[in-house]
Amino acid sequence: MMRALFAGVSGLRNNQVRMDVIGNNIANVNTVAFKSSRVTFAESFNQLLQGATRPPANSGGRNPTQIGNGMNIASIDTKFTQGTIEGTGVKTDVAINGDAFFVTKGNGKTLYTRAGNFQFDANGRLVAPSNGSNGSGRAGMGAGAGGGHGVSKEDEFAARLMGEPGSADIKQKM
Repeated sequence: MMRALFAGVSGLRNNQVRMDVIGNNIANVNTVAFKSSRVTFAESFNQLLQGATRPPANSGGRNPTQIGNGMNIASIDTKFTQGTIEGTGVKTDVAINGDAFFVTKGNGKTLYTRAGNFQFDANGRLVAPSNGSNGSGRAGMGAGAGGGHGVSKEDEFAARLMGEPGSADIKQKM
């Protein structure tokens, strides 16, 4: 009796996590560059009541008798599928079509983002409005091919799709 209740409770708990993930996906539907998530489930261990038997000479064998002990969450995965690209008319808004990230620098850390809604700060540097990190100019975003500085209003904004062999730089004069 208790085993059946525990199996049912594990299903309810894990489906609550699934509902939380769905709610998060819905709440962030208008967030720039948001990537939705999904939950996958896995069966918990089974309790073996009777083992399998091999077949006698003239009939088939018997399968094992098992009772399931509920379910677990196998993973919560982020889906990196391509979203729709919408024009905004803002010169500093850029988008990535394909598998890539914008690389920015902030607080001494390298940060990766798919959000291309950049703006200029008080010093005239192109920054991510969510955290104030600026373009690194190295791998995914920056001025020219190898400059390790933030993009300013006088520079040419360039983005390169990382992991795309033969892809051309996308350039725009600010």
